[in-house]
Amino acid sequence: MDHSQHQQPDTAHGKIFRAKWVLLAFIAVAAYFLVTEHRAHLSGLLYYLPFLLLLACPLMHLFMHGGHGDHSSGGAHKPASQETGDNK
Repeated sequence: MDHSQHQQPDTAHGKIFRAKWVLLAFIAVAAYFLVTEHRAHLSGLLYYLPFLLLLACPLMHLFMHGGHGDHSSGGAHKPASQETGDNK
């Protein structure tokens, strides 16, 4: 059986798909060698991991809650009509 007539031409989509797999394989191999060669350095960092997670909580609170606005109003809240934009 002759399969030459059933071959599809190389398309741009196929090349991009193949390139993504090659890049993923390269990153996996590089990560493997990076971890195996620097295992002694990484094990020292694992000791500090719980403390880094605890430090992340207040930092995330400071940086991620920045969009709440000014909290200097002393607890006075706007009426619901002003918050929604209704001026009845």
